[in-house]
Amino acid sequence: MNMMVRTTSNLRYERLGLAAVLLLATAGCSRSHVQAAAPAMPAPLVTVVKATAQDVPKYLDEIGRNAAFESVTVTPQVGGRIVERLFRDGESLKKGQLLFVIDPRPYKAQLDSAQASLAQAKAALDLARIQFARDEEVIGERAISKQDYDTKKNAVDVDQALVEAAQAALETARLNFEYCYIHSPIDGRAGARLVDVGNVVQANATSLLSIQRLDPIYANFTITESDLPEVQKQMSRGTLKAAVRLPSDAENPAKFGRVEFLDNSVQNGSGTVNLRATMSNADHHFWPGQFVDVKLVLTTEKAAVLIPNQAAQISQQGPFVYVLKSDDTAELRPVKLGQRQGDDVVVTEGVAANERVMLAGQMLVRPGGKVRVDSSAPAAPSSNAGNQAAAPNGGHS
Repeated sequence: MNMMVRTTSNLRYERLGLAAVLLLATAGCSRSHVQAAAPAMPAPLVTVVKATAQDVPKYLDEIGRNAAFESVTVTPQVGGRIVERLFRDGESLKKGQLLFVIDPRPYKAQLDSAQASLAQAKAALDLARIQFARDEEVIGERAISKQDYDTKKNAVDVDQALVEAAQAALETARLNFEYCYIHSPIDGRAGARLVDVGNVVQANATSLLSIQRLDPIYANFTITESDLPEVQKQMSRGTLKAAVRLPSDAENPAKFGRVEFLDNSVQNGSGTVNLRATMSNADHHFWPGQFVDVKLVLTTEKAAVLIPNQAAQISQQGPFVYVLKSDDTAELRPVKLGQRQGDDVVVTEGVAANERVMLAGQMLVRPGGKVRVDSSAPAAPSSNAGNQAAAPNGGHS
């Protein structure tokens, strides 16, 4: 009897457990329906800019090196001991400024001796002319022989030649004396002196000082021979310019120089041609020997479409951008990119001027999906560098 009671109780408990399981399952299903009914994720927030149309240059990017417009190594033209130095190392010099003095006393003595020799030769010439004039008066009367007459005439000619030789010796002595005072041959900046006061220097052998003219200044660079025909065409028109900047000049405007030198041959082995741009350098921003970035401006592309560099994305199919349509939906659009213009890049195909291009937030965007535009972000790209390079006629020349 007890066994039957326990069995019935067990059945009752089993029914209660099954009911509890059913209640839990029902509750779980209810929660799933509640979660499914949750609101959808908001549209991603993006930053957009408008593509702009500007005139931009087509250019060649090259690496160049600055060189002085004029460079002179000062050497003495007479030998002797340096007795004075009248400049400071690194000083800006003017043409004709006195730099060194070589002991002038030996050359002053030579000058005085030459002057005396000239005076002696002139005195001998005057005497010879007087004697010849006296004999010339009586030669018709046969008071002197023809031989004496010819001798006196020859003496005049010899003394005349001696005067001319003495004059030449005097001029040489005067030049040597002047060479004792060494002046700057150009306007420029002095380097470090190579000799000090007290040193004995030799004529045309001892280097005294290097002077370099810094304004204007050259930028030497090369192009490949494949670019030579286009460069020759622009040079023939007289419009070829180069935008030059130091590698550290990221925020400074480039200086423009006129390209007036094209070498007369292609370099063997490298297949390159040497060119040179001349730039103003009154502020001495450029220095001889510095490496520089050179943009050789060939032509100007009218109304080119520009977008910021960071707006362009790369996929396996090539570059693309997200364009925001009028209904604020995103369109993935393949593009063809041209040359970079500072912080921007030229779009040759795929985007029109004034179209809105996504600048930031593209990672959460799907093609055809809705987006929200961040109104606090700037609405136009920054094209400062492109503008600077696009106006070579407005830069430094």
